[in-house]
Amino acid sequence: MKINEAEQEVGITRKNIRFYEQQGLLKPMRNLSNGYRDYSDEDIRILRQIKLLRRLGIPIEEIKRLQARLLTLEDCLQRHLITLERERKNLDATASFCERLLSEKASLETIDAGQLLTDIDNMEEGGTRFVNVQKRDQKALRRNSLLSAIVFISFMLAFIAFMIWCSVMDSDMPGLVLVFFIGIPLLFIGGTLLALRERLKEIEGGELDEASKY
Repeated sequence: MKINEAEQEVGITRKNIRFYEQQGLLKPMRNLSNGYRDYSDEDIRILRQIKLLRRLGIPIEEIKRLQARLLTLEDCLQRHLITLERERKNLDATASFCERLLSEKASLETIDAGQLLTDIDNMEEGGTRFVNVQKRDQKALRRNSLLSAIVFISFMLAFIAFMIWCSVMDSDMPGLVLVFFIGIPLLFIGGTLLALRERLKEIEGGELDEASKY
């Protein structure tokens, strides 16, 4: 089936489906007659699994490990329960702090933000986290993007070094040939850096927030 049909069948957006494909969670075949992605019943089953796990708050990297059989569902859920319990305690602490401000009849004009921030810092030293930041997926995506770029750029730099070595060993190598074989990798490196910058902007721009909406 086409992506719009998969979208209706599973109940998630086209952007989400594309996002999961980009992350390697889904690999639909392409229709040889028109080049469009052709979503099979197995793809739909996987999409439903992904939707369920994301609704439970399971990070993308954990889903990858589940699919690769590097992690069992039982272990994944047990670890996630520990995380949720920690987050619940943090939310309870945040709620208590808000109730404290309400009981003190605090207003924006009279609130002692400096003292309150000191109180929060003291509580965070004890293990409480007031900002419930769910950016594990974003950190993983940034890390993977950076690693991919580093590997590719390192390969290009190694190729350039090899060509320079060849030119030293073979003094008869035409200068234009050397410039060509050095210039092309440099262009690839520049393109990779530009693509990395756009990718990091995309990650920071709320891609994951969009991917969690159904």
